[in-house]
Amino acid sequence: MSAPDSMSPLRVVGVSGALQAPSKTTVLLSAIVDAVSARVPTSPRIIEVADLGGSFAGALTREQLGAPAQQALRDIETADLLVVASPVYRASFTGLFKHLFDFVEQYALVGTPVLLAATGGGDRHALILEHQLRPLFGFFQALTLPVGVYASAADFDGYALRSPQVRARIGQAVETGLPLARKAVDQEVSLYVSNW
Repeated sequence: MSAPDSMSPLRVVGVSGALQAPSKTTVLLSAIVDAVSARVPTSPRIIEVADLGGSFAGALTREQLGAPAQQALRDIETADLLVVASPVYRASFTGLFKHLFDFVEQYALVGTPVLLAATGGGDRHALILEHQLRPLFGFFQALTLPVGVYASAADFDGYALRSPQVRARIGQAVETGLPLARKAVDQEVSLYVSNW
């Protein structure tokens, strides 16, 4: 992550782990990215793992990835703010979501702010934010923002987000996270990177 001028648009990169389109997860992700863009100037980009090409799932090394996945990785690694979301599959994020982040350079996200989000069938799946997503980005030494956003199937009408509670949660996540994100952009990343 570079340190642009404080007035430069935030490079906001959203990553959806949904395996199909349309997707409630991508709808939630887009709502969060839009909420960020409504508050500060942004240069937004949304990456959907389902769109990364047929070679993506079978790639064993980064060099085997096609051009769309290579570009997605460059965008992720140079983001000022990541917004990540996955549907809950077998009590975790989707395999393709993890597969994408398996190719991210280990120290590329040090200090990068990450806003966590997820969707699932019921409210009990909300623990994915703390028990799956936060540890993944802790490995990268990223700055996971304090408030995450979870939406269950009942919060949608088809593929439209209808829940005022989830909308309020998005507002809370963005309001509490943006000062930290802007500070992280303006802050030079420490040269000390833990590798133990």
